[in-house]
Amino acid sequence: MSWSGLVLSRGKTERDGEEARVEIRGNGIPKVVNLEVYGELVEGSIIRGCAKVAWCGGTPGKGVASWLRRKWNSSPVVIVGAEDEEYQLTIDDVDSSLVFMFTPVTEEGAKGEPQYKYTDFVKAAPPSVSNVKIVGDAVEGSTIKGVGDYFGGREGPSKFEWLRENRDSGGFLLVSAGTSEYTLTKEDVGCCLAFVYIPINFEGQEGKSISVMSPVVKQAPPKVMNVKIIGDLRENSKITATGIVTGGTEGSSRVQWYKTSLSTLDENSLEALSTSKIAKAFRIPLGAVGYYIVAKFTPMTPDGDSGEPAFVISDKAVETLPPSLNFLSIIGDYSEDEILTASYGYVGGHEGKSIYSWYIHEVEGDSGSSIPGVSGLQYHITKEAIGKFISFQCTPVRDDGVVGDLRICMGQERVRPGSPRLLSLHIVGNAVEGTILRIEKKYWGGEEGDSVYRWLRTSSDGTKKEIAGATVASYMPSIDDIGSFISVSCEPVRSDWARGPMVLSEQIGPIMPGSPTCHSLEFLGSMIEGQRLNFNAVYTGGEQGDCTHEWFRVKDNGLRDKLSSNDFLDLTLEDVGACIEIIYTPVRKDGIRGSPKSILSDLISPADPKGMELVIPDCCEDRELMPSRKYFGGHEGVGEYIWYQTKHKLEGSELLDISNAFDVVICGTEPTYKPLLKDVGAYLALYWVPTRADGKCGEPLISICSTPVSPAPPVVSNVCVKELSSGIYSGEGEYFGGHEGESLFSWYRENNEGTIELINRPNSKIYEVTDSDYNYRLLFGYTPIRSDSVAGELVLSDPTNTVLPELPYVEMLALTGKAVEGDVLTAVEVIPNSETQQHVWSKYKKDIRYQWFCSSEVGDNFSFDPLPNQSSCSYKVRLEDIGHHLKCECIVTDVFGRSGEAVCIETKPVLPGIPRIHKLEIEGRGFHTNLYAVHGIYSGGKEGKSRVQWLRSMVGSPDLISIPGETGRMYEANVDDVGYRLVAIYTPVREDGVEGQSISVSTEPIAVEPDVLKEVKQNLELGSVKFEVLCDKDQTSKKISSVGTYERRILEINRKRVKVVKPATKTSFPATEIRGSYAPPFHVELFRNDQHRLRIVVDSENEADLMVHSRHIRDVIVLVIRGLAQRFNSTSLNSLLKIEA
Repeated sequence: MSWSGLVLSRGKTERDGEEARVEIRGNGIPKVVNLEVYGELVEGSIIRGCAKVAWCGGTPGKGVASWLRRKWNSSPVVIVGAEDEEYQLTIDDVDSSLVFMFTPVTEEGAKGEPQYKYTDFVKAAPPSVSNVKIVGDAVEGSTIKGVGDYFGGREGPSKFEWLRENRDSGGFLLVSAGTSEYTLTKEDVGCCLAFVYIPINFEGQEGKSISVMSPVVKQAPPKVMNVKIIGDLRENSKITATGIVTGGTEGSSRVQWYKTSLSTLDENSLEALSTSKIAKAFRIPLGAVGYYIVAKFTPMTPDGDSGEPAFVISDKAVETLPPSLNFLSIIGDYSEDEILTASYGYVGGHEGKSIYSWYIHEVEGDSGSSIPGVSGLQYHITKEAIGKFISFQCTPVRDDGVVGDLRICMGQERVRPGSPRLLSLHIVGNAVEGTILRIEKKYWGGEEGDSVYRWLRTSSDGTKKEIAGATVASYMPSIDDIGSFISVSCEPVRSDWARGPMVLSEQIGPIMPGSPTCHSLEFLGSMIEGQRLNFNAVYTGGEQGDCTHEWFRVKDNGLRDKLSSNDFLDLTLEDVGACIEIIYTPVRKDGIRGSPKSILSDLISPADPKGMELVIPDCCEDRELMPSRKYFGGHEGVGEYIWYQTKHKLEGSELLDISNAFDVVICGTEPTYKPLLKDVGAYLALYWVPTRADGKCGEPLISICSTPVSPAPPVVSNVCVKELSSGIYSGEGEYFGGHEGESLFSWYRENNEGTIELINRPNSKIYEVTDSDYNYRLLFGYTPIRSDSVAGELVLSDPTNTVLPELPYVEMLALTGKAVEGDVLTAVEVIPNSETQQHVWSKYKKDIRYQWFCSSEVGDNFSFDPLPNQSSCSYKVRLEDIGHHLKCECIVTDVFGRSGEAVCIETKPVLPGIPRIHKLEIEGRGFHTNLYAVHGIYSGGKEGKSRVQWLRSMVGSPDLISIPGETGRMYEANVDDVGYRLVAIYTPVREDGVEGQSISVSTEPIAVEPDVLKEVKQNLELGSVKFEVLCDKDQTSKKISSVGTYERRILEINRKRVKVVKPATKTSFPATEIRGSYAPPFHVELFRNDQHRLRIVVDSENEADLMVHSRHIRDVIVLVIRGLAQRFNSTSLNSLLKIEA
């Protein structure tokens, strides 16, 4: 921010640098003519105060400069050390206004009056940071901190970020945010870190970030802290050395164990128990009992660098243990016939005769039973242990007889059986065809499963061949085996599918032929109606001859009917519910007959229901269809029938899948169907599901008619006429007989004598009445015609009532105008938009009658009284109608003498007119001593308490300044109005309090009364003037003082300041009571209730309440002060009037 203009500092101009001396002769007291402050009012900037001094005959000196800081609504405070003309703004100056004070001093030491210059409020600089750096050693494990010098107002939540450099890509990875401190970790070793400082002020504004790099982070030498020995300090216990390793890794560090008899650490008394190892665990040997254990922990890096070793000693000496086992296990294969061996570790002195025992368990976890005869460390598994668990129990005993706790080791799995094998294999039975041979064997190896058998035939020439299908433990020799030898092989298989070696038995034979026998007889085929039965007989007993067989039907009453001796039997409907028997007699080739064998079947079941034929005859509308069909499959029951309608004839797969075909509709579910109108021209298909009497359904059968459904002859019934609306009639009738084509429709007119006349109108069901039809009756004629042009007979309807035109009516009544005093209301009829009504109104309307009504009572309960002579469509609202409702009634009459219903419209209660003011003006001469009056013409009911507000308006400014307390129609101007326009705002108010729109009127700028103006100009030209005034001695009182409390004073006014001086007396010198420049908050106050008083206010602590002899003198004083302040100090008039800008 800067201030323009010529600046003089110590007598030199900044514009050309020449000497400038103000030649004002005086008493040698210098005066400041002008004071300015230059520079940008932003934190950190340098501002400079420059003064133009009139030395008044003295030798120019340096002068005294000082800077003051003024917060909002507080007094200025001196800035310590700011005593030069230049001053650099700091954070303490933000949101404050600076005051530059300059006191001119001559070389002779004469001081002038100090002058002040106020600046605008100082703004904060944008947030920034400088001198950003990282404090701390860049060594692993150390904590470093980022610091910087913040600038730019009050610092807010500035942001901090730490980023690690990626050695491969060169990029940076964010590792920490929100804190200025960071502890270096192992991942940071060998990398550089970047610290980013993002300055943010208290208002949240973010500045430019600054970053700084750290040196490469170094690895810390390996070091170990907090070394401890963890574990139980007893014989054979495992202990571990731990510690916190920095600069290396715990896994690379080494530990060596010692023992010592001392409870304190002494490296000279240590006896090594182990070498230095990476392993941190150590098991205490028997020789360490009674000694202290010492661990030497040497920290190391993975590269082999070592640090300073650390020693730690145990808290107590190693204790001995009672006899116990530190481990117990069973070694061996848990399989039948294998040997299990128990092993254990003994601790607690020297072992004596420990006690052993073996147990067998059905399930894991039970108490088990002792295995007799076994007392050593080994056990030979027997077959009885298969599938069970084995456990070993040991009770440790020391050589001195002390017994320890029993330990049990349970086997990890159940005992498995041994590998399967056969110890013997033999064939038992007679070597005769038809007798059963069986296997006799001895198996070993757990529980036997499904062992594999193969029977072998050895022919007379020694050829051995496997018998197909013979894979079980028994075999019946067949005719193919006669003269051959039989043997069997067996592959043992355990129950868990384990296999052993195959064993071959000795041969048996040769096989001799047996007697003819039918070993088995069975039916082949389904015991269902319509099926063919065959039989299968297994013959043994030498070479087969001509065996015989017979078929019989066995009924439920036991009767048997011989059917045939054929090789097969076809089942019929007669067999349903009966049984079939076959008797087979085996005969050998040599004629020897065996015993007959018979079998009896189950009851013969009916066949599945099936439709053999389905035919649909020709179809005609309204003629019942009886399809031709044939059924098979037991006794027929009630089947399922679905009739389909389709627009085109379906064939092939499309017909079979008719339910999913396109545009197919179900039209019936009975065995018969009567085609309807919707079926005409379409094809009918029948879906038949043949159903047996027991409810079983067969495959559906589908058939479709060969030709489309033909229509019935066209006929029409129920012909009638309906009136749709006024003048519109519709003829109706019920058509039957196929799809209707272009049937003929005709209209007839019948007079009162019964004569019927054809109306020459287009072929239509709808008839619109014309003027020629009035006083006639109408008839409708319907001639049915089928879509194929076949015509039926004409049928006429009954005549209608006599036709008359529609009565004209008013759809609604509307009013134009408002129900307000003085307005004109006009009734407007709204005619229906229908063409019929438009025609009726234009041709048949005779006249329209109006009548106006007024409510008899004011309020909610009222009745309407007709207003005399008010029968036109318009009505002017009168004064006496205020508060009443108005109603207009309208009745339409046609040329036939008929009158429509009355249509009315009501108004709301009549209101008075809106308050208005017209021709508003202000009367007055235009000088500041005149009386002004506002005048206008009121309308809108009876005027109530209308309001007037007087205001001032600066020329060229839209702002209005209210004059407190001036709300009357008259206003007496005063010196405060000089230069302003007087504005009067008139708000008309009706007696009921309703306000109208406010209207304003203004005067020309108020001028100074000529006599006063002349005297004021003279004083302004002089630039310095004195007035004799009276001063109130008791200025603390807010009341008007009496004359006795005033004393004489001299009011001195010049171009720079105002001074109130108490004149000298015989006993005292003149004294200045009040002195001040025209700078704000300086102003002059007037008293409207006392034209002789004025108050000069320098600031909140210095003011003078003065009294003059006349209004004329008061006005001159005020105008002179304001004129000098505005002309020489650029003080605004609003400031002098104490009006907020």
